[in-house]
Amino acid sequence: MALTLEQVRHVATLARLSLTPQEEERYATQLSRVLDAVAELEALDVSQVEPTSHATLASSLLREDVLRPSLPPEAGLANAPAKVGSAFAVPKILE
Repeated sequence: MALTLEQVRHVATLARLSLTPQEEERYATQLSRVLDAVAELEALDVSQVEPTSHATLASSLLREDVLRPSLPPEAGLANAPAKVGSAFAVPKILE
């Protein structure tokens, strides 16, 4: 499907683009190629292809959320440059 320069100008106007005449010619050619590729895809018979919602067959890649023992607060804060009680102290960034 060959796009006309008028169609390219219309699309450029909708996208609020200013194109030089050379760019209009180049985009007419490039967009025509894209539309030709889409037309080829539309012509394919996909009636026997099962619809998919994901590219892989994996149903869930997330693990179970299981409670496990962790470090005691003292060990977790051992290398902290500053702490307040059992939490990291960070510089105030908002008023």
